[in-house]
Order: sequence, then structure tokens, then C-alpha cells
Amino acid sequence: MDRKIIVTGANGFIGSVIVWELNQKGFTNIIAVDSVPLTERNLLKNLKYSQFLSHTALWPYLANAPKGEISWAVHMGACSSTTEKNWDFLYQNNTLYTQKIFDAAAEKGFDVIYASSAATYGAGENGFDDATDSEVLKPLNLYGDSKVLFDRWVKTAKTLPKHWYGLKFFNVYGPMEYHKDSMASVVFKSFHSIKSTGKMKLFRSHNPEYKDGEQLRDFVYVKDVTRWIVELMEKKPANGIYNMGFGKARTWLDLVGATFKSMNVETKIDWMEIPTEIRNQYQYFTEANMNRWLAQKMSAPQWSLEAGVKDYVQNYLNTSDPYLKAKV
Repeated sequence: MDRKIIVTGANGFIGSVIVWELNQKGFTNIIAVDSVPLTERNLLKNLKYSQFLSHTALWPYLANAPKGEISWAVHMGACSSTTEKNWDFLYQNNTLYTQKIFDAAAEKGFDVIYASSAATYGAGENGFDDATDSEVLKPLNLYGDSKVLFDRWVKTAKTLPKHWYGLKFFNVYGPMEYHKDSMASVVFKSFHSIKSTGKMKLFRSHNPEYKDGEQLRDFVYVKDVTRWIVELMEKKPANGIYNMGFGKARTWLDLVGATFKSMNVETKIDWMEIPTEIRNQYQYFTEANMNRWLAQKMSAPQWSLEAGVKDYVQNYLNTSDPYLKAKV
């Protein structure tokens, strides 16, 4: 991987950790792309890259790039708000932007990894299997719609890069999500709640099949996700869409309990009712089916929930500088 690698969303959560992961491998010839300028937020301050571009400056850059100069585009940039109501904005920034990257990739000879989303699975009525045809999926929000629309486009596109992969991230947690506010992981929220109050708030269950706090999610540590992304670049398995989850659902109590334990604080939960306006859409179970991924001889996750939370809390959240650092 001596040619240039483009990482979009590089000044965001998963994108910045991808830059770190590449740095861990000794790779620094990275074109970092983001709509958020470094003057507003700089997740890359301890990392190595060769150039930073705005999301609009990427197009003239690609137009002028010699064929063969770029090896990969890892496209994580998007409007990731699940509550965004402006469809035109989502369509332009999520669906069409990704199509333009694929068109450039086919023309300039580079491969693409892009972020689809587990939001494409909707309520999970068809399960959480990446082999499921995107045509039957019914997302619950416009963000999911913007992602599934591209997944459908890529199936029938006439010209595609030689290697391409769409990734459906489940509940990713870990360092570099510090700017995400309400969209940050429950580990991040728990850490700050426990630090200030000694307690954490969790939703009660309104489903008789689940006890309070035993609603299930597929939690995956960001360091597994970014390691897998580099593994895709190296192994180049069959093209297609792959789930990015641990493959085994765990409870909210497991997650929050691991956070308390990592902080050496006794677990104390304040229970709250799920607001009536979201109660009908609330999911009680998500779990990534990882069979297609593993069938491609790709690696299993290396970070258990307990180990991932401990690493995140003790080596990042509970330190004076929680930002990832390049070792190169």
C-alpha cells in the first residue's frame, strides 16, 4: 500500500481511527477529507497524513489525480444523524456523494470501502444478515433510506472499481467519538455520568420478553472495525456488503456494568421510562450475522466487550489526552 489512500470523514469518529490504524501499519501517505475544518475540530492532531481537503475540494483533486496514483478510498464521510429530516441534504451528501466516489474510482483505478449502515435493516423484521437483498429492507429513518438507496445503486451500476466493500456498522464504541454529543456511545455517556453522579440512567423495558436493562445490542469496539478495514485492503475478499459487528448481542446492563467496573465504581442504575413518542420504534434486539464475513476467511473480533470497554475507559477517557496517537 505505497500509493495514496483517501479517507473521508477523517475528522470524524471511525474515519480518524482508520487514519490511526493506517499509521500503526507505518502508512502516512493519506489524503484526509472532511466537511468539518481542522480549525473547528481536530481529531487528527496526533496522527500523520499528507494532506487535508474539504469534502468539496476532493472533486478537483480527483479530477487532476493521475490514474494509478491512488490505491483506495475509504469513504466514511456522511451526514450520520438518524433524526435529519432534510431529504435533499441526505441524498446529496450520502447517496450521490458515494456514487461520485465510485465513478471516480472506476475512472482513476482505485478501490473503495464505504460506510453503508445497520440502519438499513430497519426494525430487523428481515433479520440482520448482510446476505439479505437490499430491495426488501425497510429503514426506519431518512438516514437509513439514503444509505440503502446507494446499496441498491451499486448492484446495478455499469462501471465499478475492481474491489469494493460496503460496511454495515452496528453499535461501535471507542476513542475519538468525543464530539458526537447525543450520538456518542453509551460507554462515553456512562463514563461522564458516573464521574459526575456515581450513577447511570437506562431505559426500562416495555416488552414483557425483556427485563429492564436486558434489551440487546451488538456492541463492537472501534479498534476491531478499523483493523478489519485494513484487513479488507490486504486480503481483498469477494466484493459486496459486509456486517461490522461482534456477532453476539449483549445487554445494556453488560455494557454499563463493564464501564462501572473499569472505573472501580459500584454499579448504580436510575431507571427511566422510554418516551412514548419513540416507544413503538424502540429496538429490543440487534445482532450482526457475521457468517459471510467469516466464510471469506476474515478474522473474528479480538476485543471482548469487557476488554474493549476497559481499554477505552482506562487508556483514553480517564486520561488527560484521550486522542489516539500515531506511533510512526
